[in-house]
Amino acid sequence: MLQRACFPRVGVVLGYVLVAVAFAWPLPLHLDTAFTGDPGGDTGVYVWNQWVFQDETLVHHHSPLSTDKIFALSQRADLTQHNYTAFLDLLALPLIPWLGVVTTFNVVYLFVTALTAIATYALVRHVTPADRAQAWLAGVVFAWSPILVARSTGHFSLVAAAPLPAFLLFLMRADRSRQLRCAALAGLCMAWAAFCDVYYAIYCLMIAAGYLVSRVVRVTRADSPAPAPWRWTLDLLILVVSGLVTGLLLGRGGRFDVFGVSMSVRGLYTPVLVLTVLIVARLILALRPHLALSTPTLSSAAARAMVVGVLACAGPLSPVLYGLGQRVLDGRFVNPPIFWRSSPRGVDLSALFEPNPNNPLVRRIHDAQGIEGTSFVDYTSALSLVSLAVVVVAIWRAGYRPRTGWIWMTVGFALLSLGPFIHVGGVNTHIPGPWSLLRYVPLVGAARSPARFAVVAALGVAVLLAGALAALTRRYPHRRHALTFAIGAALILELFPAPRTLYSADIPSFYGTIASDPRPIRILELPAGVRDGASSAGNFSARSQYYQTLHGKALIGGYLSRVSKRRVDEIRKGHPVYAGLITLSEGGTLAPELDRDLRDKAPQFLQRARIGYVVINHASASQSLIAFAREAFGLEEMARDGPTVLYRPTALISSH
Repeated sequence: MLQRACFPRVGVVLGYVLVAVAFAWPLPLHLDTAFTGDPGGDTGVYVWNQWVFQDETLVHHHSPLSTDKIFALSQRADLTQHNYTAFLDLLALPLIPWLGVVTTFNVVYLFVTALTAIATYALVRHVTPADRAQAWLAGVVFAWSPILVARSTGHFSLVAAAPLPAFLLFLMRADRSRQLRCAALAGLCMAWAAFCDVYYAIYCLMIAAGYLVSRVVRVTRADSPAPAPWRWTLDLLILVVSGLVTGLLLGRGGRFDVFGVSMSVRGLYTPVLVLTVLIVARLILALRPHLALSTPTLSSAAARAMVVGVLACAGPLSPVLYGLGQRVLDGRFVNPPIFWRSSPRGVDLSALFEPNPNNPLVRRIHDAQGIEGTSFVDYTSALSLVSLAVVVVAIWRAGYRPRTGWIWMTVGFALLSLGPFIHVGGVNTHIPGPWSLLRYVPLVGAARSPARFAVVAALGVAVLLAGALAALTRRYPHRRHALTFAIGAALILELFPAPRTLYSADIPSFYGTIASDPRPIRILELPAGVRDGASSAGNFSARSQYYQTLHGKALIGGYLSRVSKRRVDEIRKGHPVYAGLITLSEGGTLAPELDRDLRDKAPQFLQRARIGYVVINHASASQSLIAFAREAFGLEEMARDGPTVLYRPTALISSH
């Protein structure tokens, strides 16, 4: 009996493994030679994450939360604010010595996509009446949604989305059963989410807050109508502000007087904000919602479950939390300011309902239109159109009535993904979305890129799809298998992204020469710099850190998700020669006096920094940077691979 019960579950897992292989094709044929993203971009950093985690842990027996492999001119780099993907790094830890860095990265990627589908399947089976086949399709819809497949070309931390459905599953179980085990698993899932991508931990926190509100707040409609003077006043104000917005659209903004007060209005942001607030207030008066707060007594079982959940989350995260606390005390915590108009934008409203851009046919159109790779990775947010159509048909024909919570979660996170101001068809409407205010909430505001909220919306669509399929097959039981098969085939055709575009994992062969050098030397890569996810001093390339996975020597520059201004200042002020290289890497110039001074200091810099080799990318380095480095460091060419050239500095040798 036990074996018969296990067979369907094994079939579900094997089915997802087959989909993972098919949807990544032809990557399975090139596991050791290619990636689905460019290693010169964010992909290279995620590969480096797994390598440096293994190097610090197994090779040097250090804490993996800091490293001296980058920013070699300053103290060890703290990685607690870096998008470190610790869960993926742990999966890779035993595999790298066996399979190598490249193959391990690809195997881990395929594994986490299947794991996301399995977690979604488990959630759907718990919250909907869907059968195994329907729940299986829901897992495919989320794990290989256009949003997550697009992220697999750069933001691999977001591909590991399994903690989201797992957290929802155990949160609901803990609420219903008050079992400490379920509460602990919910807390562990939030910690798991943080070890995949910190954004996912924030999303779990937001989901938990929304779930709690839904349990204690009941919305009804008031019996008494709104006072007429309020309605008339709001109608008049809406009319006046609408006229102002119209005038601004016609280019007639400027200075004018209102009741003797001089006002100047030239942009649309403030007037449209005021108009939006007035319209929302008028809708509230029309709908007359009444919030009723229920105050259930907090049982001792519920209190214990909450405490256990919090401790289960905080325990695994304690090393990271300690490191963050130290950064705060040391003044190294990076908290980019949030500006009202210029903070990161969200996705275009039309992008939520566009055809799957990963599909080969649609991808050709995107390529023909010249859509940039960065925009594709960051702002692809298409929801499954087939899934949405099935949900609508089920509501219309089968009496499907989704649970209110799933609708609120799906629509709410979709609205958040639109960012602070809503764009439609590439046009900024200046209409503020929910994120315009929510981004100022502590902790929540740390999720700076609102486009990623679409991931949770995609999960909601998958759950709604499963419920819709169950409703349709109940309405038409004699067509149960035919409906499931037809809709499943349509979903596979819509979501199918193969053949995937692959990027070479090749590393210039001369890095093997560097790797075989037994000296404790460091590598200077030009262009030079210090880069993070929000700013850049110089023009450091993430490709250099990917190449480091072969040679293993410390780099002078580096890239992390967050780098404190203090570190940048320390490097610039403590090492003027490298500061000059940063200036030249940015395309700047050096004053003649400074140029001569830095050339005189170059041999001493080489000695203090223990630079054994200099690598210059001639495709991205300016001629002035190349000339300065060659003359100041006495560079002698050793090897060349395309535009990348390996040099040996001789200025230090000649100075002795």
